Amino acid sequence: MPVRDQGVVVTGAGHGIGRALAVRLAAEGARVVVNDLDADAAVQVAEEIGGHAAPGDAAGEQGVAALVEAARDHLGGIDMWFGNAGIERGRGLGAGEEEWAASHEVNVMAHVRAARLLMPTWVSRGSGRFVVTASAAGLLTAIGNPAYSVSKHACVAFAEWLSATYRHRGIVVQAICPQGVRTRMFENAGPLQEMLSHDGALSPEDVAEATWRALHHDRFLVLPHPRVADYYVHRATDTDRWLNGMNRIQRQFEDQGVL
Repeated sequence: MPVRDQGVVVTGAGHGIGRALAVRLAAEGARVVVNDLDADAAVQVAEEIGGHAAPGDAAGEQGVAALVEAARDHLGGIDMWFGNAGIERGRGLGAGEEEWAASHEVNVMAHVRAARLLMPTWVSRGSGRFVVTASAAGLLTAIGNPAYSVSKHACVAFAEWLSATYRHRGIVVQAICPQGVRTRMFENAGPLQEMLSHDGALSPEDVAEATWRALHHDRFLVLPHPRVADYYVHRATDTDRWLNGMNRIQRQFEDQGVL
């Protein structure tokens, strides 16, 4: 799928998967707007790839509106939106109200707000691509962090709704759902790194390459770890067996004093 000269926005692109996506897309000729709360990182990536830095909030209503306006002003129009910004907050039922609210704001509402602004134009012209960086946790679950697991499930669910609603309008929606990726979030996972690395911890560049390949076939799920597809089937077809297996992992971590 050609992206040369396409106008692309990547949120959370100062580091990790977002940075790798921006680099990969720019290498293919896309005109990339680089967004991140870390303004210095956004500028650095933009300079590196010949893109345009638009640092700031990509979750709040005003922040998303400002980013869309800035991107349109620079690009002339947005062809693809990569909603990559995400957070992981809290542990267990001890996660507080603010942690739950922040997880919902960044991991879910950021996508809702961007879609509200992008879809009318895309529908009228009959094309557009909306890609969210979710997680395997959004298809399965995540040990230890309910706010992350629930918000990533909601992220995938919203992307599914968008796809079901707009695919006949020429709009492609995709959800990237990796397991362990060597990002700052992974480095801060502590003992949970072992579980996240069960099928290998990928580099952000690996995820970007898997995403680039996925852009050519338009399938909804982008699975950099192919085994996730098998786990997803097992979860759906024998849910209690799946939950028993997850509970065994939970008990192992409890026995180790991790959770």
